[in-house]
Amino acid sequence: MKKEHEYNGKTKFIVVTGGVISGLGKGVAAASIGALLSNRLKVIPVKCDGYLNTDPGTMNPTEHGEVYVLDDGGEVDMDFGHYERFLNVVARSDWSLTMGKVFKLILEKERRGDFLGHTVQFIPHVTNVIKEHFYEVANSENADVLLIEIGGTVGDLENQFFIEAARQLSHDVGSENCMFVHLTYVPIPSGVKEQKSKPTQMSVRELNERGIYPDIIIARCEEFLKPHIKEKIGLFCNLPASHVISGVDVKHVYECPLVYDKEGVPEILLKKLRIYAPPKLDRWSRLVDTMNRNDVSPRKVLTVAIGGKYTRLEDSYASIVESLNHVSAHLDVHVEIRWIDTEKLEKHPEEVEKDMQGIDAVIVPGGFGTRGIEGKVVLIQYVREHKIPFLGICYGMQLAVVEFARHVCGLAEAGTMETEADSHVKDPVIAYLPGQDKIREMGASMRLGGHDVLISKGSLAERVYGATEIRERFRHRYEVNPEYVERLEKGGIIFSGKAKNENIMQILELADHPFFMACQFHPELKSSLLKPAPLFLGLLKAADERG
Repeated sequence: MKKEHEYNGKTKFIVVTGGVISGLGKGVAAASIGALLSNRLKVIPVKCDGYLNTDPGTMNPTEHGEVYVLDDGGEVDMDFGHYERFLNVVARSDWSLTMGKVFKLILEKERRGDFLGHTVQFIPHVTNVIKEHFYEVANSENADVLLIEIGGTVGDLENQFFIEAARQLSHDVGSENCMFVHLTYVPIPSGVKEQKSKPTQMSVRELNERGIYPDIIIARCEEFLKPHIKEKIGLFCNLPASHVISGVDVKHVYECPLVYDKEGVPEILLKKLRIYAPPKLDRWSRLVDTMNRNDVSPRKVLTVAIGGKYTRLEDSYASIVESLNHVSAHLDVHVEIRWIDTEKLEKHPEEVEKDMQGIDAVIVPGGFGTRGIEGKVVLIQYVREHKIPFLGICYGMQLAVVEFARHVCGLAEAGTMETEADSHVKDPVIAYLPGQDKIREMGASMRLGGHDVLISKGSLAERVYGATEIRERFRHRYEVNPEYVERLEKGGIIFSGKAKNENIMQILELADHPFFMACQFHPELKSSLLKPAPLFLGLLKAADERG
């Protein structure tokens, strides 16, 4: 009987690596390959990151992109958003493996005496822990395919143990059960105006030096690879030209599985791993066609403002952007995003009217800290008073409460404890969740993951969701202060969504507004192309109907 940390003899492994430069989109590439297989097979993605953080939960989103929250409360890399959206899976925390987690496991095992007195070394002990983790995930999930993405680029010091573990993995399970996909870059230098394969050749050579020979090369490029470029890459990288895939630039990431399908990736997977799983992408393709058509000749253009302080890196709000794209395909509209830096608005609140010119809907997303919050309050007041469809998310909901308390309920000094170092705000309409004020560690210490929400019958929230009980994902330390709920409700706020087993306000809405809704959870984390998040769908429907 096989142990949980040993190979089960069934699972196929696909390892995705990257080279030349970072930011080529390995997560999208891996998710696209998974999408081609997931029609008939159970595909489980695993992301390996070389940083020493246990998870990205405490990282600055302007450096690392958004933190993606899983239903089980895990805080993981934003690539998990692509995995869930493309593969239609609910990911788990143990599908994310960072070098911080690996070293923690090693030290725990050493303290327990698991190494039986041996000197603990990077090889074999670190690489064995990595491989055992792959086997444990494959076995616990009964995976047909384990799709492993190794973060960073080949040659990085941070990921070399993941690369070595992947090499050993192929040796252990047999080459017929493991294949390698390498994502590279084929540039067109402005001076020569032709595709250049040398960076790809050098990247593959570096991978070869580590004992890995890719079965597929996906070359990111501005236009489809010329046949002679494919032949050249195949010759110097020792694989058939048909295994060199054009990872051509696309308008929407959801085109990638369609491109890979046309380039013959499913046939290569079948030949190498002997797995038969013809893609089923008909509905997916129709929605992508709608998105592309709307980019050129849309039925209607809707301009959505997103007001936040992380606007200099759009990846900070990646799932929100994708949620708007999902809805656009279903409503047959084109969505243009206008980014509003609320730190600037805080300094110049008089600019709000100019910023709102031509805006059809406004989103105030989540965030932390004091920077830019007064700019968000100014923005929320404007959209409330001018009846512009609005969606506040997490911190956006809390600041909607602050704005309403100040300007409708007469609590001029209303605020949130998050903005006061000593928590001595006069009217703390936003307060710590029970017990959160005693927590000093930042990592994985908030109210995280999926929680059930009860929705009031007859409310706008019920109409939007079509249900009176839902499950959404949370990431917060503060809540609407229960001591102020009655006064806020008398002022006109309707708390239409509440925690199932706790007295926590989860959704608010206004009756005298075409669409003013805010939620404590992150609806963008459950949106997908085939099933858009209801709150985003409701927001853009209201914007569309507004004229």
